[in-house]
Amino acid sequence: MRYRTIGDTTTTFEVSTLCLGTMWFGTRTDEQTARAVLDRYVEAGGTFLDTANNYSSWIGGTGRDSEGVVGRWLADRGNRDELRIATKVGAAKKDPNLPLQHVPPTNYQGLAAETVAWEARESLRHLSIDHLDAYYGHVDDYDTPLEETVGAFGKLQAEGLVGIAGISNVALRRVVEAREEARRQGVAPYGLVQQQLTYPYPRPDVGRHNWASYELLDYAGASAATDAPLAVTAYSPLMQGALVRDDKPLWDGFDHPTTHERLRVLREVAAELGATPNQVVLAWLTGGEVPVIPIVGASSVAQLDELLGAADLDLDPELRARLDAV
Repeated sequence: MRYRTIGDTTTTFEVSTLCLGTMWFGTRTDEQTARAVLDRYVEAGGTFLDTANNYSSWIGGTGRDSEGVVGRWLADRGNRDELRIATKVGAAKKDPNLPLQHVPPTNYQGLAAETVAWEARESLRHLSIDHLDAYYGHVDDYDTPLEETVGAFGKLQAEGLVGIAGISNVALRRVVEAREEARRQGVAPYGLVQQQLTYPYPRPDVGRHNWASYELLDYAGASAATDAPLAVTAYSPLMQGALVRDDKPLWDGFDHPTTHERLRVLREVAAELGATPNQVVLAWLTGGEVPVIPIVGASSVAQLDELLGAADLDLDPELRARLDAV
């Protein structure tokens, strides 16, 4: 496993370059299997876990299933100090009797100060820990003043309950505005932004704010030389198997000629390296000019072992140029 340092103006720490996503733990992935995956990840040197306060609520879960599994495992293993734990707030159900959805009315709880503060403490309780290393706003909230949300995260940091604050599923301009607002308030700016990113890219969509655009990566890269670096974490980097399984359709917006050509070249490069296409995608993300931290999910130890094979995989300049040229 390899490691990198992330931080903001006040807090820095090291994380493994592959983050383990735990979205299905306690629902589609039973607790025994989830514990085995967690054990193997730590055995391989992994240190960065990602969860949220709403996972699986759209398939009948409580929303806290993943946090609960991770919390019980942490308590049993006694290894909390060896790990960095991230969770999220803002996309749980505002009205428990209505569904979550990506189009209005979304029914998201939002990022009001009271919500951010309350949910942080609830996450701590379910995770059985006394502080969160990273705490993301899960979905941007345009109905709450930005200064209120930024101030709420800053207060949690001042209280020692949160290390690095972050935001997810957000337009670049809002990241910039939030970081400037943090400076005005004298609190630490967002040090993390979590967006979707993989090797294929979607068709342009004026309403899409969850993609790690090249402009966002450029902004994050430029921030590395400042006192307030911004790291990018990437969810669904393997599109839940759709990059390698013909029985799983490509996601909305990705089924276009460039994607099909990218997948062809990806498989060629993987064959030449003696690696899997999934491993090449992860190495492409972690080894780019602006390195990204992929959040990988696994429903079995065997799946995880394949993904862990990407941790030490390097793409030489010629192969990376071939991948980038498509």
